[in-house]
Amino acid sequence: MKKKEEAFDYAKAVAELEEIAAKVEDASTSIDDIDCYIKRTKELVEACRQYLRSNRETLTAMDK
Repeated sequence: MKKKEEAFDYAKAVAELEEIAAKVEDASTSIDDIDCYIKRTKELVEACRQYLRSNRETLTAMDK
């Protein structure tokens, strides 16, 4: 049985991006950790973009 996909939470994604930014700015963060944060950031940014595109398309369709 497939797990039900959780709905995307834009606010949580932005909050996580802010947390990642703070961690990367911390001088004690290792290069290996920064590499992981960069990969996660790419995932979050792409998910946010897709969410915004989808909402824009929905709003555009409603205006027609």
